[in-house]
Amino acid sequence: QVQLVESGGGLVQAGGSLRLSCAASGRAFSTANMGWFRQAPGKEREFVAGSRWSDSTTGYTDSVKGRFTISRDNAKRTVYLQMNSLKPEDTALYYCASNSMIYTTWDSGSFTNWGQGTQVTVSS
Repeated sequence: QVQLVESGGGLVQAGGSLRLSCAASGRAFSTANMGWFRQAPGKEREFVAGSRWSDSTTGYTDSVKGRFTISRDNAKRTVYLQMNSLKPEDTALYYCASNSMIYTTWDSGSFTNWGQGTQVTVSS
């Protein structure tokens, strides 16, 4: 069983930055694929960014490319999402997720462990 705890959300003005953190406990973090997802009110949950453990590749949804960066610290068992140039449309509940697949796609159905989420609100 993997437990994921997100932190770092908050209220920020458009153009500002936030860094989300996700601390993991349980199974080996170094062999876990990690993902960030978000869900805005009235919308479906969507993939934001991900990190694969097997080949160290990352992925981003088009709307955040060049603005968001995912990184991981295996020693601290933590994955981060640095969010710059935030826009009001980035407002959502942000979730951390993980799986132990050798290779993962970025659909939410591939992720088996989920945190409770941290709220990000960007004001215009």
